[in-house]
Amino acid sequence: MERVVLAMSGGVDSSVAAHLLIEQGYDVVGLFMRHGEESSTACQLDLDERPNHRSLPIVKGRSDHKQGCCSASDADDARRVADRFGIPFYAMDMQSDFKRIVDYFVDEYRAGRTPNPCVQCNNWIKFGALFDYADAVNARYVATGHYAQLLPVIDDSVELGIFRGVDASKDQSYVLAGIDRKFLPRMLLPVGGFEKTRIREMAGQIGLNVANKKDSQEICFVTSGHHGEFVRGRSAATGQAKRLSIGTIETSDGRQVGTHDGIENFTIGQRKGLGVAMLEPYFVVRLDAIENKVIIGIREELARQRLHATGCNWLSDKNIDRDDLSVQIRYNSTAHAAMIERLAGGSMDITFENPVESIAPGQLAVAYEGNRVLGGGWIESAT
Repeated sequence: MERVVLAMSGGVDSSVAAHLLIEQGYDVVGLFMRHGEESSTACQLDLDERPNHRSLPIVKGRSDHKQGCCSASDADDARRVADRFGIPFYAMDMQSDFKRIVDYFVDEYRAGRTPNPCVQCNNWIKFGALFDYADAVNARYVATGHYAQLLPVIDDSVELGIFRGVDASKDQSYVLAGIDRKFLPRMLLPVGGFEKTRIREMAGQIGLNVANKKDSQEICFVTSGHHGEFVRGRSAATGQAKRLSIGTIETSDGRQVGTHDGIENFTIGQRKGLGVAMLEPYFVVRLDAIENKVIIGIREELARQRLHATGCNWLSDKNIDRDDLSVQIRYNSTAHAAMIERLAGGSMDITFENPVESIAPGQLAVAYEGNRVLGGGWIESAT
């Protein structure tokens, strides 16, 4: 029986993933990741006092087992699901790993970019550091509740590829584009072949208490739901708040129309919450971190024909000099027909068939061949 480490968040997707893996004959080990950020209620799980529930032997956690986590209720939900299935459940102290993600999140906003911490969490933790933990407990596979599919490919240098999930409205293949392809043979994505409604039905049929639990909508470590407040608080704690001073809001022709208290409150394409009154709808079209300026303009000024991306990760060696590819520029958005040119140094240039709005530096540009993820890179600029 092959062992699989399953990242359990306490939600319906990873909970049903546990059920599906058990049904398929895997030896499932459940893992809940404590990120160590302060939450409204500290996670107080005396896991070592319960059968089959303990801290990983290779993790040094707090002796009182009380630490901020994604939420106390999520941790408890994950524990109850593990109890329901009778599988081992480990609470991992991932504070040092999450600190890297939090620092990246803050640094990107301070630089006038729009970060994607969920992508980096997959790259660095869920399908990165988590494999180290899998090796420590002799597990061949790592699994999550992502809505994406791992399917065989026959015309490439790899045996498996990442494809969109069956449920287009929940597809999460975009956030998996940065995974090192060497991990593909050791990944399992049990729910990707199902519609979300079916996953909830299964959860109800097997009596899981999370069957009707709402999907998480916020970044797990931004417990207030306001990323600007989080960035300012984190910057103040590290002595960097002085760089988040009051700046100006200007139109694209240089006319000052207002002020702002930090560019971390804005992202490209934003319309609401600008703090200025204009005669027609205006949007954020550019952020200038050096001059601390928010540049706004009419909708037509959001359109871009090209973008340049760096730090590319390719899950395929297929020829991309073709006209049947598309590129997605943010999570939960439409992919646009485009031509892609791979460049030296791990970068790429993308030219869209039609202009695309709200291309934000810091986001991931993901290349698709039909429903298959070919790779992705971080957006640096758009023209």
